[in-house]
Amino acid sequence: MTRKALVSGATGVVGRCLLEQLVERGDWDVVAVSRRAPDVTGRFTHIAVDLEDPADCRAKLGALDDVTHVFSAAYVQDADPARLVSRNTALLVNLVTTVEAASPALAHVNLVEGTKWYGSHLGPFTTPARERHPRHAGANFYFDQQDWLEAAQNGKAWTWSAARPHAVCGFSLGSPMNLVMVLATYAAVCCELGLPFSHPGAPANWTALYQLTDAALLGRAMIWMATTPHCTNEAFNITNGDLIRWCNVWPRIADFFGMPMGDPQPRKLVDFMADKGPVWDRIVAKHGLQPNALHTLAGFAFGDFVFASTWDIVSDTGKARRHGFCESPDTELMLTVLLERFRADRVIP
Repeated sequence: MTRKALVSGATGVVGRCLLEQLVERGDWDVVAVSRRAPDVTGRFTHIAVDLEDPADCRAKLGALDDVTHVFSAAYVQDADPARLVSRNTALLVNLVTTVEAASPALAHVNLVEGTKWYGSHLGPFTTPARERHPRHAGANFYFDQQDWLEAAQNGKAWTWSAARPHAVCGFSLGSPMNLVMVLATYAAVCCELGLPFSHPGAPANWTALYQLTDAALLGRAMIWMATTPHCTNEAFNITNGDLIRWCNVWPRIADFFGMPMGDPQPRKLVDFMADKGPVWDRIVAKHGLQPNALHTLAGFAFGDFVFASTWDIVSDTGKARRHGFCESPDTELMLTVLLERFRADRVIP
């Protein structure tokens, strides 16, 4: 049977890498859903849809009567906690409701969640975090999304799964939550200004345990759980599986840019980088880079969020391994490979 995937959020750091992998495999028909067209080569159909608008979903996606797999990687930011929950839940509800009504072939829905499921954003939490751990107190749109998905699937032929990565890193432009671009642009600006590459976070963040997730690894894991029968109706932590401390990784990034590493210097990246657009433009001209504006390449508020935590952030990935997904890339090597790819494509110097 021909498998047809619909990927929402197809220009984000998760969705783009997943789309790239599905296209490269060649045995999937693929529909990419996003407001702008993904910069991925290969055969796929792009549909621009406002997933918050049920009518637009029906108008744009209602004719897709052969979708077998939905991969929900869309996300919308909102400073209001209540709207953050309602808007992100709507993205999933409108998408799945429309596809389910249109396609009797629907077999599986895969949802991207994250380590915030365990309260990693709120303060110290039980580590290593396991999928069976109780939910943290308070609102979390992941809870609303999964609760709705489980209820919608009850008694149906299609099944669901959920991936819980952390700090996804991949080759993607215009993705504010891509930590690689935060690191790369910050380092390049420091280098251009003759400043040492100093860790900007809280002192305890410098030595705390942390984890990253290769977007390519996550894409393979999402396809695996969406096509493996014994993974149905389950959630899985998906990270690289090793752990880092920024104090050990920082010298490697500094070496990549050929610059000295300074002592940690707590600073808000949002503030420090706010007026560095002209500096970045100078870097672009000097090195013949793609003419991307600084604010389109990196989300420095996300960087501040990452470097503000003073506690260990560790997920247990044993459940995925026990179910058969055993990949574990080297995180430091992953960062270097991604930086080299961005450099080769003339995105960074």
